[in-house]
Amino acid sequence: MKPKLFFFFFLILGFLTFSQSTPDRFIVHKVKKKETLYSLSKIYNISIETIKEYNPLIDKIGLKRKMKLQIPFFKNKPVVEALPELVIYKKHIVRPKETKWRLAYEYGLKISDLEKINPEIVSGLKVGQQILLPTGKDTIVNDFENELNYYQVKSDENSYQISQKIGISRDSLVAYNPGLIAMEPQAEMILKIPNQFMGNFDIKNGLLSERISLKDSFFSNNYLQLVCFLPFKIREIEFDSVEKTNIKLSKRNLHTISTDFYFGMEMAKDFCDSLGIKTKIKVIDTQNDLSVINEIISSIEWKGINAIIGPLIPKNLEFFSKNSQISDIPIVSPLSTKEIDGHKNVFQSVSRLKRLRKVMMNYIKNEIDSTQNLVIITDSINFKIANEFKKLSSKSHFVESEKGGFVIPELIDSLLVDSLKNQVIFESQNLGLVANVTSLLNSQVGKERDVQLFSSLRTAIYDNVNISRKHLGNIKFTYLNDNFPRETNERQKFKDTFLKKYGDYPSKESYRAFDVTMDVILRLAYQNKIHSDKIEETNYIENKFKYLPDEGGGYSNFGFYILQNKDYDIIEIKK
Repeated sequence: MKPKLFFFFFLILGFLTFSQSTPDRFIVHKVKKKETLYSLSKIYNISIETIKEYNPLIDKIGLKRKMKLQIPFFKNKPVVEALPELVIYKKHIVRPKETKWRLAYEYGLKISDLEKINPEIVSGLKVGQQILLPTGKDTIVNDFENELNYYQVKSDENSYQISQKIGISRDSLVAYNPGLIAMEPQAEMILKIPNQFMGNFDIKNGLLSERISLKDSFFSNNYLQLVCFLPFKIREIEFDSVEKTNIKLSKRNLHTISTDFYFGMEMAKDFCDSLGIKTKIKVIDTQNDLSVINEIISSIEWKGINAIIGPLIPKNLEFFSKNSQISDIPIVSPLSTKEIDGHKNVFQSVSRLKRLRKVMMNYIKNEIDSTQNLVIITDSINFKIANEFKKLSSKSHFVESEKGGFVIPELIDSLLVDSLKNQVIFESQNLGLVANVTSLLNSQVGKERDVQLFSSLRTAIYDNVNISRKHLGNIKFTYLNDNFPRETNERQKFKDTFLKKYGDYPSKESYRAFDVTMDVILRLAYQNKIHSDKIEETNYIENKFKYLPDEGGGYSNFGFYILQNKDYDIIEIKK
């Protein structure tokens, strides 16, 4: 009897030992720059010896970048803590754009741990400030990747809740954050998030920040009246001639722009109706005629009107806004980029190009690394703007285009180098020169030569068929824009609904009309006015709205995106 008992005892013991030492599955890990066996053992909560056991090549050639490792996952195995190393600290001077969360992430710390080491930064980091950071061969475990978003875990959040908030599957979340395989996320932990997943978030200081969504707000005003002025110019359409009417409506003109805008506005009204905000919109044809507008002003009962959208044409809007009968009603300019005289009740919803250019110039100045190679290319019209960038580096190269609207290929080739990152600032709105320079820079990109292109002003010429989107992606063209037509679930739903309702896909005017009208209705329903310090910034399908007072009166939109071409796509860069 005893031999049998001993046999079963050793059998069970052997089974338990086998079950604990046999992985449930393997994870393939591609070794990144600066990763070590010690840092990998911390990420996956296994010992260095275990990693070596399943990857014997490490003992022969060492751990190499891009090496693919088989990482065993033990479902029931207790967490193995890597042996702590003696922590040595180094002095670090805070650089522009560095934040507490980013330093904590790169050095494998919690923000609270970073603050314990440096109590003086609790209230915030200051450029030029000297702080302490852990050092040693195994300290830095994370590279910051501009192509990703980052999310800071809140207390009591689990991976399922985070994936639901951001709109990413839990498997994808774990794939980008392997540490979640063996444990749930901890408070303050920074998680990598693929760039296309943003949920209802904005990006602030490189970190996903929950956005104020007026769609989910409590509304104090559930009935609104709007008036919209559009230059349909119906009198010019010969409705008794089907052929002439079809020709007229097939071209981009005031008829088609007004119709597309009207459709987008109707879509916004329908959506707000579904939220319980009943909105009546009175649409009036201005005929693009000042005398007609003058007659309309006198014929409408303005009492009870909450806001006016339009007229679309700047001179018509300026004329209209000067009338004393409507001096207390918000007037929204929906499409024009032209600066409008600042009456106190005028809201310019399209950001002004001059203002955007100044913002982008400041962004470029902060991005340029004086230790790298800087080349500035300009035409004669933009010479003054480009000349401001020369101050960024005493070693910068300045190139003015030839009279024929081109730059000499051999000159650009001689100015770009292999040993440093080539940062190129290009200032021109000439189609021929833009096509020439972007093609030329693209031809310089290779394994040994890295090029990034910046411009303080991107105009519609970059959408021309002669400008290769692939070339722009290869040279990482970085610019600022007041809208971002990214493909999202919200955009796809809008397209599908629009197609079903109107039998065609929405134009850019339809998207713009939807965003502008939605923003006006939701702001009025939320607080009975368009501008308020309570609402910092709103964001819809393509457009952001951040209204700030103008010096001369009225309000302008300060919402914008920093964008970058990457391959055939466009991504948003952290501000």
